[in-house]
Amino acid sequence: MLAAYTEDTPLRRVVKPAQAEALAKNKGLHTVGDLLEFVPRGYLPPNQLTDLGELRDGEEVMVVAEVAQVSVVPMRQRRGFRCTAIVTDGRAELDLTFFSRHRYDFGLRPGIWGVFAGTVTRYGTRRQLTHPEMELLDESMSAERADYLRTHQVPVYSATGRVTSFVLRQTTSLVLDCVEEVREPLPRAVRERRGLLARGDALELIHRPRLQDDVRPGMRRLRYDEAFVLQTILGQRRRAAQALHTSARMPRADGLLAAFDARLPFELTAGQREVGDTIAAELAADRPMHRLLQGEVGSGKTVVALRAMLAVVDAGGQAALLAPTEVLAAQHHRSISALLGDLAMGGMLGGSDLGTKVALLTGSQSTPTRRSALNDAVTGDAGIVVGTHALIQKHVTFFDLALVVVDEQHRFGVEQRDALREKGKTPPHLLVMTATPIPRTVAMTVFGDMETATLTELPAGRQPITTHVVDEAKPGWVERTWARVAEEVGLGHQAYVVCPKIGDPTDGTTLTADTSDEDDGWDGAGDEAGEGGIPAGPQPRPLAGVYAVHDRLRSEPALAGLRTAVLHGRLDADAKDRVMTAFARGEVDVLIATTVIEVGVDVPNATVMVVMDAQQFGISQLHQLRGRIGRGSAPGLCLLMTTAPTPTAAARLDAVAATTDGFELSRLDLASRREGDVLGSRQSGRGSSVRFLRMGNRDDEELIAAAREDAFAVLADDPDLAEHPILRARVAARLDDEQAAYLERG
Repeated sequence: MLAAYTEDTPLRRVVKPAQAEALAKNKGLHTVGDLLEFVPRGYLPPNQLTDLGELRDGEEVMVVAEVAQVSVVPMRQRRGFRCTAIVTDGRAELDLTFFSRHRYDFGLRPGIWGVFAGTVTRYGTRRQLTHPEMELLDESMSAERADYLRTHQVPVYSATGRVTSFVLRQTTSLVLDCVEEVREPLPRAVRERRGLLARGDALELIHRPRLQDDVRPGMRRLRYDEAFVLQTILGQRRRAAQALHTSARMPRADGLLAAFDARLPFELTAGQREVGDTIAAELAADRPMHRLLQGEVGSGKTVVALRAMLAVVDAGGQAALLAPTEVLAAQHHRSISALLGDLAMGGMLGGSDLGTKVALLTGSQSTPTRRSALNDAVTGDAGIVVGTHALIQKHVTFFDLALVVVDEQHRFGVEQRDALREKGKTPPHLLVMTATPIPRTVAMTVFGDMETATLTELPAGRQPITTHVVDEAKPGWVERTWARVAEEVGLGHQAYVVCPKIGDPTDGTTLTADTSDEDDGWDGAGDEAGEGGIPAGPQPRPLAGVYAVHDRLRSEPALAGLRTAVLHGRLDADAKDRVMTAFARGEVDVLIATTVIEVGVDVPNATVMVVMDAQQFGISQLHQLRGRIGRGSAPGLCLLMTTAPTPTAAARLDAVAATTDGFELSRLDLASRREGDVLGSRQSGRGSSVRFLRMGNRDDEELIAAAREDAFAVLADDPDLAEHPILRARVAARLDDEQAAYLERG
């Protein structure tokens, strides 16, 4: 009699200890339920030969092939025998190689079909599988097994270490036979309305499909489950936020906000005014605002956010602006102070009676400077506090935190923004901003607990940006690139040169160990990436580093005599500020930097940007970088310099060059970068906690919208999920997993 399992049964009770350890370590599979949701990556019909000509070196494969030839010979260098079998699909061949100390009959005979699994390697000019797992399809097989293989597809699982696809298939089939009950988190009414399979039927279809079966309804059920649980979590958060009470923040008619509006040197766009009115109404309510503000690069989100901050300061509260890098925080501090003028000098000589103080708080400030900023925050002298992650630290306190503004939301997660909100005496209002346009699927899933506002209109005077891809292998193109930079500088403008790496300084500069500001440029761009974000395979040359490029440009004839400087996240705070201040004042012609300048940096006089090794960057990041130019009175020029890009990278560069529509680019970017960790701190890249959903898939967009409608309806009738215990348990488990992952990331 077979043992009975539940979905909570640990896998160590099902498989050998070494296999259980490998599944837990490499696949995150700990229980029977985890295993059942570890879906195959493909299927093989056992009566159809695999096209061996399409195999790639290093690929984990499971193939169906016919044995053509078998040989067993003694090994020359050591004792024992080597068995080599050649299998074929009728057109191409593949070698199977086995090593043994003793002459051994592997059961391979010419004319026998078999299923073979392993990693494709190359020996000389021939591809081979070494010690593959195999199942021979011959007369020796049991009648039951032969009948099964005649009628069912063979699932192919992603193998890991000691756990092969064969083992996973056998174990999963055993579990399906022995599990007492497959839990059903979806209400029956939801399943029937959406035409969804029961969860048990879906898992059976996915893991043991018959030849004629279409597995897509089974996968659709798992995707819907995932969307439904996520939307339930987000719906609970939204309901919890709506249930909170806070202090209404209404500006004075003749206060700080009115004085600022009267001094604005430009006219707000219609979109800025409309969004501003919406935010003002929410700030004046006794429920905390929970709003996402998205818009194109340069659409004026900062001004909208500043007006919101001034409104709460008018009402006696404080605002905190959280930025992802020290460079961006310092830039915000400078730009806000400049826009406010004497209104940013509250309590100081020469300051306006209506004004307030704007403080800056970062991790690398000197002790006296940091102590002064902390004092301004706790006493309320600073109505606006701008900072990096340093704002989140436990010892940072506020007099009356009324509004939290999170800039460049794609660099932060839910946990981080919530940590700052906890510093308010009453729940503060929340405004998060992103210049990375968000497709509807991501908005519903990542920001489903928030109201969304979008700025699509660019302020008057924004100049067009032309983008070209430059092949570094063509010396004439490279020469012309630097000539164009010189021409722009000759016209009185400035230039950025962006590099993917910092590199080693050649002038004795000491770098700090702090890399929290930046990721050295790469953002998880393409599917050709290997470990650490650098594309797999040989590199034509070392990636361009800031210091190496700086030295190179000094000797470039076209750039002779130009004033250059370097900027990156590992410079100390004072050095960063000196460089950016000098660049903003026009004292530096060409700034050679990492992606530390990606967001928020605003130097209107900069008109040209050269991105070195542009193939290393993602679509969204290139669009963000490009947004640093064309912000003044002259058109912008962006040159994407690349060397030997892969086809995928070349397609990304061509897409960026073809359009400046951030919303169109966001859809393309999503398809390559995935959606990220929707509940934790990582909200882009391959570390996605979303297992089945694909945010770039239009079918999944409809599915997410349906799940959102259903989840919110369930919560309306049963806010605490008291009548849905299985769903409540899945929600709790998902939140526990996300919290554990967040804590592990630190």
